[in-house]
Amino acid sequence: MSLSEDADPSEQRAAARPAANAQQSRVTFNRIELHRILNLYGRMVADGEWRDYAIDFLKDRAVFSVYRRASEVPIYRIEKDPRLARKQGMYSVISATGLILRRGHELERVLLVIDRKLAVV
Repeated sequence: MSLSEDADPSEQRAAARPAANAQQSRVTFNRIELHRILNLYGRMVADGEWRDYAIDFLKDRAVFSVYRRASEVPIYRIEKDPRLARKQGMYSVISATGLILRRGHELERVLLVIDRKLAVV
């Protein structure tokens, strides 16, 4: 982008700013959350139960989708929705049918619904 003599440089910087803010307004998993989810994913892949995943960072929530095969619908969706943080909890595990299996404030406890190694007593 070249600057013309008529254009005010501060206006051009301000015009470029919304693109940067749009990237920041997305909900993401932090490093600790992603580490916990990928640790579970790795164990399930080693057991031969899961084969593929997808991560979506949307404006209102972050979604980690787990697939048995790449061509299917996800068998589980692990979602982080900050709008629900003060209500039922921002983390949830949703089945392929759309049923919410567990929702809570702590990711570790929510993942117990699909983490059989830790859930079996």
